[in-house]
Amino acid sequence: MRKRISVIVVLIIVLVIAYCYINQSHRDIENEAAEFEINSTDIASSFLNNSSEAEAKYLNSTIEITGNITEINSNSITLDDKVFCQFTNSIKNTLDKNLQIKIKGRVIGYDDLLEQIKLDQCTINKNQLLIK
Repeated sequence: MRKRISVIVVLIIVLVIAYCYINQSHRDIENEAAEFEINSTDIASSFLNNSSEAEAKYLNSTIEITGNITEINSNSITLDDKVFCQFTNSIKNTLDKNLQIKIKGRVIGYDDLLEQIKLDQCTINKNQLLIK
């Protein structure tokens, strides 16, 4: 009987820990301080030169990245054809191609096929819009 109670208690503890782990609070990238400030060509060259080292450094970290808009859609921007930034909200139509911009987001990986760094939960730093 004691053995059954011990097993049930351990099972309940494991379930509670698993539940807490799965339902962690989400990161608020917009209000988080950026770990790195870098431009799109520098981060792209670091991934091209040594992708495993760059992933260890940048993966899942919040960065502020500066670059020129080469492609813009309703919820994504591509900077210098090297960095793909996905937004949670739709982007206003006030942005144009070749506009230099600073974006904050979380690095989620590197696409070898397209040779692009992928960011999600991006926000545009309104104070850093720079017209070229």
